Amino acid sequence: MIVHMLRFSFKDGTSDADKEKVLALMRRTASMPSTLFGTAGQDLGDPAAGYTHAYCVGIEDLAALERYLYDPVNIDGEWQIFPHLGRLAGVRLSDDLDPGLSEKITAMARKKFEDYPELGALMATIPEVRL
Repeated sequence: MIVHMLRFSFKDGTSDADKEKVLALMRRTASMPSTLFGTAGQDLGDPAAGYTHAYCVGIEDLAALERYLYDPVNIDGEWQIFPHLGRLAGVRLSDDLDPGLSEKITAMARKKFEDYPELGALMATIPEVRL
């Protein structure tokens, strides 16, 4: 299983309605058939780190991850979510001990943004990204 977690905060001035819309879109993505579980809500980490919210999904394997990355629900959500994010940090973990798994996942994500360069450009507008 691959667990994908994002910690994030919204850009200054993001309305409460837009914040709720982003969380709803994330929850919709987290409930796609390619996920085993998922959630989105408040970040319970150290407030000094600057993250206010978090997103987490469990994905069975690389084949399911590819379906997740390219699912129109995910892509549509990213178009609507990215413009509202001020900070974004990712963490991945897995019970699969393949030493090359991280590189395989990174290559899949890179290919997606090569296939959708406008989406990659939109992600680049997030002021602080650590993935």
